[in-house]
This record gives sequence, structure tokens and C-alpha cells, in this order.
Amino acid sequence: MQLKSCATAKFSAKAAAILAVGAISLTACGGGSTPAATSSSGVQLINAGKLTICSDVPYEPFEFQKDGKIVGFDMDIAGELAKDMKAEVNVVDSSFEAIETGTALTGCDVSISSVSITDTRKALMDFSDPYLNDDLTLVASEASGITNVDGAKGKKVGVQQATTGAKYAKDKGLDAQQFEDTGLLVQALKAGTIDAALGNQSVLGYAIKDDSKFKRVENYATGEKLGIAVKKGNTAMLDQVNTTLKRLTDDGSLKKFETSWFGEATK
Repeated sequence: MQLKSCATAKFSAKAAAILAVGAISLTACGGGSTPAATSSSGVQLINAGKLTICSDVPYEPFEFQKDGKIVGFDMDIAGELAKDMKAEVNVVDSSFEAIETGTALTGCDVSISSVSITDTRKALMDFSDPYLNDDLTLVASEASGITNVDGAKGKKVGVQQATTGAKYAKDKGLDAQQFEDTGLLVQALKAGTIDAALGNQSVLGYAIKDDSKFKRVENYATGEKLGIAVKKGNTAMLDQVNTTLKRLTDDGSLKKFETSWFGEATK
């Protein structure tokens, strides 16, 4: 997968469409932060009683607005973090450029925005334990008869150009049709102009999860992992985030969130 960038994640008319409504509030980008306050859980928060989260909204299915609320896979996790810190969630709409460079953390407690953990980014901020392995997946129509990547040879397979999915398809000998973005790829799949699509499980799994005409055929490990970012050296916050992630993993909540947003993984 191409690492999420400001250009691909933002929409030009987005700023006018954002409303600070619902159980999870949204705050505009920029501005200074208030003095740090200690939450009732003992973690220092930038704004008293609020867990301030930088996120690049919208980026479905991780963070986007629906029915006047900010929802998504990341927001489910954000709500659990805030609950454990006995705080409210306050989402700050930020450019992904500010998030991936760590500058967003000058005004936020954490950044949660489908951020892939890389060595470059780890030099700028600290990351939690990974909360999602965003591997590749092959999705196909039930009518295609495709049951694995070898069976996709000779079929019409689509990929997003310049991604790990495109490279994987080429390495496996697939003569894949390339699309400029995942939206066009999904449109082609649902229109039937291609038989299958190969790309990241997060986006493709979400696209077909409620459509019985399609299935996830195979997953392919790429090592791409998503993490929650905190300011460099903020070990108290990092420890609290990891504690919550461990709880969500141990009690099965994280897996439920995955299934809810990305659909059932292939067996």
C-alpha cells in the first residue's frame, strides 16, 4: 500500500463540511494548546478531561462522518482509550502531513489516523504496539471461480497503481489492470469490468463486507502495521495506550472492530 499522504487523504471541500457534533467532537486544525492537565487515570492530557486526538478526516473506514458523528475503526479504538483515561474524545482534524511528521502532536495527546509504522516516522514520534496488520488481500466475485492467486491468472484483476498490491500482482505473474485510486478500483469490481481486486485488506475488506456477491479469497502478509503515535518521550501516555490495546486484544474487542469495519477475513 502506498503510505497515506496528505494529497490522497484530504478532499478540497472537506473543511466546509466538517461539523463539531455528536458524541465525538471535532476541533479545527491549528491553534495553541492549553496547559497540560492530569486525567483521573493519572495521564497528562493537553486539555483537562479530554483525550485530544489528531486524525485526518475523512479516510474511510478509519475515520469519517456519518449521521452527524465521527465514526470508523480508529474512532472505535479512540473511544476505548478515552474510556480507560476517564476522559472525553476530542478529535482535531489535521492534515496527514502534520501527523506523519509528528508536528500535529504539539496540540494533541495522540495521533490515530491509519498511520503505518516506519523507521522514518519512529525517529520523529513514539508508536504504540501495532493495532492492525494491514496485509494485502485478494477479493473476487463469487461468479469468477477464483479461489487463489494462481486461479486469478488469465482473469481480469485490478490493482491500485504504485502500491504494494500492484507489485505483488506483478511478482505473481498477474497481468493486472492498474487504477489511479482505490475508489476507481472498487467501482470497476462492483461494475463487473474486472473479476478480482488485489490491495490492502482495510480498504477492500470494507468495500465488499456487505456485498454477498464478493468474497475475500486469500491474504498475503506484507509486514505493514498501523500504530498510534505519541509525542517523543511521552512514556506515560504510550504505556496507557498500550495497556488499552492489550485489553482490547485480550477481550476480543479489537477483533470485533476489525470484523465490523473490514468484514470476515478469509480462512
